[in-house]
Amino acid sequence: MSLQLPHWDVSDVFPAIGSREYASARESLDAELVRLTALYDEHDVRGGDHRSVDDATVRALDAVVAATNEVMEAARRLSAYLNAFVSTDSTDDEAQGEMSHLQAELAQLARLRSRFDAWVGSFDVEELVQRSAVAADHRYPLLRADERARHQMSEAEEGLLADLSLTGSTAWQRLWGTFTSQITVAVAQPDGTVDRLPMSAVRGQAYAADRARRRAAYLAELAAWDEHAVPIVAALNAIKGETSTVNRRRGWADDLEPALAANGVDRRTLDAMQAAVVASFPDFRRYLRAKAEMLGDTGEGSGGGLPFYDLFAPMGDAPPRDWEGATDAVQAAFASYSDRLSGLARRAVDERWIDAEPRRGKRDGAFCMGLGGDRSLVMLNYDGSFRSVQTLAHELGHAYHNVALADRTAMQRQLPMALAETASIFCETVMVEAGLASADPSQRLTIVEGDLQAACQVVVDIHSRFLFESSFFRARARRTVSAAEACELMLEAQEDTYGDGLALDARHPFMWAAKPHYYTSTFYNWPYTFGLLFGLGLYARYREDPDAFREGYDDLLSSCGLAPARDLAARFGIEVADEAFWTSSLDVIRRRIDEFVALAGAR
Repeated sequence: MSLQLPHWDVSDVFPAIGSREYASARESLDAELVRLTALYDEHDVRGGDHRSVDDATVRALDAVVAATNEVMEAARRLSAYLNAFVSTDSTDDEAQGEMSHLQAELAQLARLRSRFDAWVGSFDVEELVQRSAVAADHRYPLLRADERARHQMSEAEEGLLADLSLTGSTAWQRLWGTFTSQITVAVAQPDGTVDRLPMSAVRGQAYAADRARRRAAYLAELAAWDEHAVPIVAALNAIKGETSTVNRRRGWADDLEPALAANGVDRRTLDAMQAAVVASFPDFRRYLRAKAEMLGDTGEGSGGGLPFYDLFAPMGDAPPRDWEGATDAVQAAFASYSDRLSGLARRAVDERWIDAEPRRGKRDGAFCMGLGGDRSLVMLNYDGSFRSVQTLAHELGHAYHNVALADRTAMQRQLPMALAETASIFCETVMVEAGLASADPSQRLTIVEGDLQAACQVVVDIHSRFLFESSFFRARARRTVSAAEACELMLEAQEDTYGDGLALDARHPFMWAAKPHYYTSTFYNWPYTFGLLFGLGLYARYREDPDAFREGYDDLLSSCGLAPARDLAARFGIEVADEAFWTSSLDVIRRRIDEFVALAGAR
């Protein structure tokens, strides 16, 4: 298979990091931050006693919101441009240095945003909305600012945190990304040869067709994480320790509460979703045991469960797809929904938005980030597997969401994570349904099992990550957590979720080291489950009335930063605080599990 994998091209943004154009943009951002700080000082944008809303307040708010949006947009463009380099080559010292410089500037922006939140909190937001068209357009961002204001430290403390985080959590995040992307893993192959591969490529071997290769890569990966665990667990301890300390000082009841607030989801909704999720675990274990039986997994003390290195084993006889075949398949699937969605996929390929080749220095995983306007950058580590094709569809779903958000201001585009996965999950579902519509029996097995792989990760594995992060926070509150203890907590979380679906002696104790989300955010996990099940619910509404759905869907995507999840879901008749809704979405997956078990038994 010839992959001919692309690298993205950002030379139209700036010719190079050392170019005059880039230097001019950096100087412009510096100057804009100075002007924005002066504007905040001029209008006394900071916390204080309750203030009345008058004409002067309205004029000040309009000016401050407009100027803040402009600076946020400029910072977003520069940050995405530099991320295009550091995420694909952590050895690029010039890009790393510029990113460090930019992060110092962003600390000043963070200080100003804290002042803005405190200032908004001193007014009646609804009165602002009544008096100002700008406030009305930003009602939900202002309400979120008002909520954050109730959980702020003093202005001096917030400013100190912004400064100290550069050598605290931000530095530890960069260490994790740089350090792990440069790990080289020695993989002993069955023929006695030893391959030295970057960690991203080794993790990609989990999708290899050959079981011996998967197992060799798994064993080598665990050994490499164990060898490098000390600095990684130090990073995790530092980040979670800082997070907990700040959360307590800001008056949050626990470490989950700020994540719920940031996502616009109440605890009742989360509890309803997670109750339905836990009730689905026996069904996922049925799927895992059926896959283990098909693969002939009888060793590793499995007791009928699947070894971790077989979780992503491809099923059926579908050959790996080269890059052209993958992009063609995604475009064809997207065309079954709309020409606009298919056109977005073509544009991403033609305009070189995508970086797909695994290589040393490139971070693991996949993501999509907005670059400016309606343009995105999509990073993958493509390996030809069905799951990689699904990941391409997923990330292009994010790009489609960015197109829908292009006319929104920077404040309006600050999406709750729970809704940020809406378009990506919907696009994955479109991809699966299009594939099943034309699949022969062997291809159908591949597609159904690939879809269940993804669902198992987002429902079962994500919940294991939620349990791990919860237990890690509790342990970190008492003391520094060792790498060995982190591994124990991860194995306990996998036992509580995968149960007998996963082989007891072949699990993955180092998932805490492998997943970037632990190092970049807090409780970044459960919103993925929300996104999957919400996306399945939306797809059901689409099937009921495709034309009516299309009319409202893009508006929903463009409004994700303008209302809580519950209000947006209600547009399509969905009540997210009702466990029955989440159960109905999981029932779609249960039917796929039934089909897979039947297909497995027929072979």
